[in-house]
Amino acid sequence: MRNFGFIFLILLALLGFSSVFVVTEGQRAIVLLFSKVQKDSSDNAVVYEPGLHLKVPFFSQVRHLDARIQTLDGAPDRFVTSEKKDLIVDSYVKWRVSDFSNYYLRARGDKQYAETLLKQKVNNGLRTNFGSRTIKEIVSGERSELMAEALVQASESAQELGIEVLDVRVKQINLPNEVSNSIFQRMRAERTAVAKEHRSEGQEKAETIRAEVDRRVTVMLADAERNARTVRGEGDAEAANIYALAYNKDPEFFGFMRSLEAYKKTFTSKSDVMVLSPDSEFFDYMKQKDSK
Repeated sequence: MRNFGFIFLILLALLGFSSVFVVTEGQRAIVLLFSKVQKDSSDNAVVYEPGLHLKVPFFSQVRHLDARIQTLDGAPDRFVTSEKKDLIVDSYVKWRVSDFSNYYLRARGDKQYAETLLKQKVNNGLRTNFGSRTIKEIVSGERSELMAEALVQASESAQELGIEVLDVRVKQINLPNEVSNSIFQRMRAERTAVAKEHRSEGQEKAETIRAEVDRRVTVMLADAERNARTVRGEGDAEAANIYALAYNKDPEFFGFMRSLEAYKKTFTSKSDVMVLSPDSEFFDYMKQKDSK
């Protein structure tokens, strides 16, 4: 009897544990009874809020589903514009589950599988919007309009998955690498040509300025040389005039001074040798004269 009672308590505990389940915060739960979603009297799936709940033991299965806002941020995709130009678009989607029963049936309650389906639907909307616009329209100011239209299309198509799309955003738009490299090479060639043109114009202006400065320097030097010659000529004339006046006042003294200067210039070095007759006039002021 004791063994039977112990077994009965164990079975009662197992029955109690299998009859309750807990839904944590940020989750919702649906119950499958014989592999079918449990529904209420209005034929709507019963969604359990966070808390402690009861279920049919042993025959019910609980599926916990994330009810929080999710972010789908996959790899960038390639889209074609109305000009048949390729663009690499990096986007993200904010979404959450709105119909847990439909979400479970369509996506098997698998977040990764649901995001794969959602990504396809969002890309279809983006592909339509990019395909109806040019690159200039997309870049210049229609990105907000494009995202709004993509959000509407994604919301409509995602309803069948039991998903509510909250936002669709385009983070970045780039050209493919091969196109970017081609544009970069063209831009570099254009900038190089502009730089060469500016450099050539600068060299031309530098040569013009240099030639003008050289011309001014030449003119200034010529003017200075002319003025110097004029001043020198005037000085020589003034000196000659002074010499003439001095000679007229005392010819003997003037002759004496000129002879001294000649002696000084002639005998500047001890090694100088000059052969002259003793009666030469050059030595007149070196001879001893009788005093009168």
